Order: sequence, then C-alpha cells, then structure tokens
Amino acid sequence: MPQNYVPVFIFIAVVGVLIPITLLLTRLVRPNNPQREKLLPYECGIDPVDRARGRYTVRYYIVAILFVVFDVETIFLFPWAVKFKAFGLFGLFEMLIFLGILIVGYIWIWQKGALEWV
Repeated sequence: MPQNYVPVFIFIAVVGVLIPITLLLTRLVRPNNPQREKLLPYECGIDPVDRARGRYTVRYYIVAILFVVFDVETIFLFPWAVKFKAFGLFGLFEMLIFLGILIVGYIWIWQKGALEWV
C-alpha cells in the first residue's frame, strides 16, 4: 500500500526543490529599481486619494447575496437536466414549480429595488 504513494512523495519533493530555485532565479534576473509610481496601488489609472479600507454600501452586499442565492438555485438545474428522461413528466412539473418560485422571488426583489446599483 505505501508503494502507491511513492509518485506523490516524488512530486512533492520535486516541487519543494523547484519552488525555491525558481524564486531565487527570478530574484537574480529581474531588475530592481523601485520608484514611487511603481509602489502605488493601481486603480484604473487614478491616483489613490482615500484609504484602501473604505466602506461599501449595504446595497453592494445585498446584490452579492442575491447573486449567490439565485446562482446556487440555478445550479440545481444541471442535475435535473442530466436525469431529465428518468424523472419523466413528474420531474418536469416539479422543475416548473421550482422555476416559478424562483421567478416570483426574482420579480419580488426587482420590485423592491434591490437590484438597482445607485
């Protein structure tokens, strides 16, 4: 049984040797001339004027959570599509009910204004 893990240990050893070697070689080859402009954080060409730890509005988090909720719910469509023929007509009606609830929820949050960015 332990002989099955020999390739894994060899791979870990090779990676453990190659990572420091490549980091050392890149340190030796790259130019080292830091300037003030190079050390600034890049923000779409605009000079940073405020702290990096600024506050976000609650609306940003609401949209993110809604995206995750609807994305996770739509992931349930893939296994259903794979086994579509096995479920038959009952599976079709079951998925139509699921999609109906999903669409009603989407319309409700749209009417509440949760998807508006401004």
